[in-house]
Amino acid sequence: MDSNTGEGTVIRVSKKGQATIPKELREQFGIETPGKVLIHEEGGKIVVEPLPPVEEMQGIHAGRYEEGEVLEHLQEMKDEDRKHHIREEPV
Repeated sequence: MDSNTGEGTVIRVSKKGQATIPKELREQFGIETPGKVLIHEEGGKIVVEPLPPVEEMQGIHAGRYEEGEVLEHLQEMKDEDRKHHIREEPV
């Protein structure tokens, strides 16, 4: 069960480490489902950022990744998704 506090919303984390971003925040930040977000550590906190379209990423995250790394990173994520979906399909 989710609960609102003055500091934010408390959500459960499943045994698999999965957490659901509340609908209000997904809508507010334009996070589509299914979709992807960028998650990283910043100042001792976990930060979840909406992932913009591929065309925009190179400029937005230019300082975070070396040239060409963004597309490489997205390709790795896509490959990982494919592996994950293959494992989930019934035999």
